[in-house]
Amino acid sequence: MGLDTSPLRPVGRTRLYEDLVDRLTEFVVRTNLAVGARFPPERELATRLGVSRASLRQALAVLEAQGFIEVRHGGGAFLRRSRGFGGVLHKLVERRARLPEVLEARELLEVRLAELAATRRTADDLAEMRAALTTMELDMAEAGLGVAGDSAFHHAIHRAGKNSVLEHVIDGLAEAIHETRMESLSEPGRPRASLVAHRRILEAIESADAGRAADAMRAHLQQVADVALLRWEPPAEDEGS
Repeated sequence: MGLDTSPLRPVGRTRLYEDLVDRLTEFVVRTNLAVGARFPPERELATRLGVSRASLRQALAVLEAQGFIEVRHGGGAFLRRSRGFGGVLHKLVERRARLPEVLEARELLEVRLAELAATRRTADDLAEMRAALTTMELDMAEAGLGVAGDSAFHHAIHRAGKNSVLEHVIDGLAEAIHETRMESLSEPGRPRASLVAHRRILEAIESADAGRAADAMRAHLQQVADVALLRWEPPAEDEGS
């Protein structure tokens, strides 16, 4: 039995990019498309939707920036995750606008906290960090992104810094920081790379090397900032076919 392609019907010309994302979302839901599955070829999608391939590519770029699909050069588009697939374009644009400032704040706060943690950590703090990395690794072994372990590791460092004011400030950014975490860990290969970076940070903190801990945290957060959402340019206006 073939895929139900009825959602892939022509769309109107108003809010074209959002309409295309909505239609592709409906297609994923109604066909129960499996993670890793390939979408119909680009030419077929554009024809069924009644739009140009350029317009379709903009919609696919939105979905790729959100981490829902992977577009492989010459290979087509593949579903990366289905939960919460799609989303409203203006929310994506808003998130893209605030992301650099959140990442900047994280670097200012977390580099200093890592530096402090290297000189103030206790045996219990180190045990908490190690446990967080174990949690992250176990989740990744089950094909997860390691989100809970990643969060727990950073929180352990914040507490180990023994500065209640800095910890309070960064706790107030928890929701915004979670967005950066999800954007980063959704990048292909990023969970494993983050785990490696976390181990470098932990080694420096264990060694009570404040300078190396700061450098390792800074390098890690620069890696966190390398996400598809910031490489994507929002369309200035809708295109016709």
